[in-house]
Amino acid sequence: MTKLLLHSLKFELFSSSRTLPISVSPGAPKHPPRRTAMASLSSLYPPSLCSCSSSGSSIHARNSTESRLAPSLSRHTNHRLPAVSSCRPKRTRGSFVLRSALEDTYVLEPPPPPALPPASSAERIDCLKLKLLGVVSGLNRGLAATEDDLKKAEAAAKELEDAGGLVDLACDLDKLQGRWKLVYSSAFSSRTLGGSRPGIPTGRLLPVTLGQVFQRIDVVSRDFDNIAELQLGAPWPLPPVDLTATLAHKFELIGSAKIKINFEKTTVKTTGNLKQLPPLDIPKLPEALRPPSNPGSGDFEVTFLDGDTRITRGDRGELRVFVVS
Repeated sequence: MTKLLLHSLKFELFSSSRTLPISVSPGAPKHPPRRTAMASLSSLYPPSLCSCSSSGSSIHARNSTESRLAPSLSRHTNHRLPAVSSCRPKRTRGSFVLRSALEDTYVLEPPPPPALPPASSAERIDCLKLKLLGVVSGLNRGLAATEDDLKKAEAAAKELEDAGGLVDLACDLDKLQGRWKLVYSSAFSSRTLGGSRPGIPTGRLLPVTLGQVFQRIDVVSRDFDNIAELQLGAPWPLPPVDLTATLAHKFELIGSAKIKINFEKTTVKTTGNLKQLPPLDIPKLPEALRPPSNPGSGDFEVTFLDGDTRITRGDRGELRVFVVS
């Protein structure tokens, strides 16, 4: 009976389409439903051997059960059973979606680099001092300045004055002590050594050449000296004469940042080959002989002051820039 049933039922297990085409004896439906084919298969093998999921997409086989049943069936049927491979479903492309382990992990972006701290007040002042010195360099202390140069120097000085704040000489008087070198004076653009006041004219065709200009300040004795290096031309074949003119003053504070100077005398001293000559003192002129334009006194305001740079503004609007010498 078993032999007749096996000959009449030919099946193919685990096809690529995962269906079981079944050939039956004549009179049976040509294409039996899937459920009927699976029922017939269940009648041949115990339920423990094959089980179908509700979707029909996988068949699980127990190898141990197969190994016990295969010999017994072979003895009764003399028919070699088809090899039953592992009942793992064949994975088709796109059947499974692998989810990354990092899918639900929040990855934090690295923090942005910290912003550079704003420049300190001292660093900004140093930059502005360099800017001002760069503007006035090459102007021959203002003697070669044009109108555009005067405007640029004024703007750079104003920027430094604003950054430095108000000057209080009552606390910072010691910073005035020492020898200061003049690097720029807006008054020299008038082409006279007196600046906005009457003075000796200068020029390439004139015999007076201006050298370095200094201010020497002593806060203890209240001495305030303007020192100018000059070169006087002489007729050929005589060499030019080098000399130093010192305009001696006394100063006093008339405000938190304002200084008044009173002229006392002028001392002229030859240098170079004639340095052995004694100095010549020129006293202050009497009031009756003094011109109204030169009263012998003046005042100026210190608008910026630190350890190496000083900016002053005269009573006639002159802008002067000094560096410590």
